[in-house]
Amino acid sequence: MTEPFLGKKIILVNKPGATGAIATTYVFNQPADGYTLLFGAENPSIYKVLGIADIDYVENFEPIIILSRVPDVIVVKADSKYKTLKDLIEDAKANPGKIKAASTGIGGLPYVVGAIMRSVHGVEFNMVEFPGDGPGLTALLGGHVEVMPAAITAAAEFLRSGMLRALAVVNTERLSSFPDVPAITEIYPEYGKYLPYSHWYGVFVKKETPKEVVDRLVEAFKKGFDHPGFQDFLKNANAIPAGYIGEEARNFLARQRSIASWLIYEAGAAKKSPADLGIPKP
Repeated sequence: MTEPFLGKKIILVNKPGATGAIATTYVFNQPADGYTLLFGAENPSIYKVLGIADIDYVENFEPIIILSRVPDVIVVKADSKYKTLKDLIEDAKANPGKIKAASTGIGGLPYVVGAIMRSVHGVEFNMVEFPGDGPGLTALLGGHVEVMPAAITAAAEFLRSGMLRALAVVNTERLSSFPDVPAITEIYPEYGKYLPYSHWYGVFVKKETPKEVVDRLVEAFKKGFDHPGFQDFLKNANAIPAGYIGEEARNFLARQRSIASWLIYEAGAAKKSPADLGIPKP
């Protein structure tokens, strides 16, 4: 939707690998002229504490726009004994480390949600790693794990078909696409200090790109974001429109980095201390 407002063709080049670090590093190594953009998700926010790379969004990139957020929803099988989130938490307290929860690995959203639950309730899950939300949900449906915090985009059709039950959405508000699923802060308000924390997607350029170039890109991408066709796309994908630009985008990025970095560090999974990296506690 942005090309007509930019007056240029945007060529998409996939550079998968290393939790997005290959693509992020590639853009970082290009000239700061605005001709090479990064379409990225949340992962670079935790590169430094995990020792994956020495770059991140806050220090090395200028946000053009944060397009959307995709929260996780805590799901169980439809026939699970857990009818509510409180049922799950109470059982986790009574049986520390016994409940199997699907994860996508250290730093992934399910892992971070588990770290938030650990911080709020003092509970420990047996986190079983899978290469993505899809395989994790497949394992949940097969009875190999008992619960998973999964992106709503991945879980939506299983919820609509009645194969899964949602206990809560990890967000401060209910989702318009699933209005009967409570926001986790309705059940436990203390989660609010960690939220919003979710999957998200944005467009970036390298720091020190000239301001006039950044301003032109921001204007074009904001118009593309506001286009009804793109808004319909987000709605159909069960994503929450963001549209953050400028200072709002920079503040969002800094908070996301702080939340995840410190949770990972306090869970004992970080290779570097966020304090040593100058990352403030959220």
